[in-house]
Amino acid sequence: MLFVVTFFYFALVVLIAACIFLPGVRRRAVLLSSTFCRFVFRLMDSIFSAASSSSGVAGQGVERYFSAAIQHMVQHRLLWLGGATVIAIPMVLGVFLGRNNLAFFDEAARDPDVRVALLLQGEQLVPPPPLPPEVFDAPEVEIARPLVREASRNWDSLDEEFRTRLLLVYKIMRERHGYEMTLLEGYRSPERQARLAALGNQVTRADANRSYHQYGLAADSAFFRDGRIVISEKDAWAMEGYRLYGEVAQSVGFVWGGNWSFRDYGHVEYRKPGFKLPAS
Repeated sequence: MLFVVTFFYFALVVLIAACIFLPGVRRRAVLLSSTFCRFVFRLMDSIFSAASSSSGVAGQGVERYFSAAIQHMVQHRLLWLGGATVIAIPMVLGVFLGRNNLAFFDEAARDPDVRVALLLQGEQLVPPPPLPPEVFDAPEVEIARPLVREASRNWDSLDEEFRTRLLLVYKIMRERHGYEMTLLEGYRSPERQARLAALGNQVTRADANRSYHQYGLAADSAFFRDGRIVISEKDAWAMEGYRLYGEVAQSVGFVWGGNWSFRDYGHVEYRKPGFKLPAS
């Protein structure tokens, strides 16, 4: 769909330019449009005449108004062509410079890989500045994420493609929805995974080497507001953020933990094509 729209406006601009600078093309365009429009208006005039004769109302002579309009267009062709150009240019710029506004409605953009490429368009995303370690010591953070202070928040330890997509999610959450995101944990060693699994199913249900964290393909995130991490599910603002986070994350091809029976709203993982977790 996007290709069709782009081609249409490109052809329109080329036609307008040809009519302005090539007298021969201009004469043919006027002749063709005049012939077509004259046929249409004659048809309309016949319909109106039939209607007026049945109702007793005099015909309006549609064709004579059309002839006057054509004459005005011919006499002031540069004005008309200039006006058409002015109308067409914003539309063309909207297609080429409007970035992703049209792309999201294009069927091809339903593919997460295509959508990511359209959103990035050459951007080099960088991780947000690290937060002070003390913000991870807050009691509500420790309750929701046990041992989070010891977690790795090294962006370089994440799979490169996953990292790029996650940074894109952060960017969309910040710019479109006003939520600042922070990374609670990215890569997780098998030893740490085993320690967390020993704490029970309320923490994690994956044993060592059975989590995407061990392969740099998963991350746990939360919101940062007023100098503190907001992670509570009792906070309406945070829950709305999680809902938006889930939508954005899934739009770039992630699996969102908020859809699981064991709700893990801050968790996303990338089931990268060609990669499979080791058999248990």
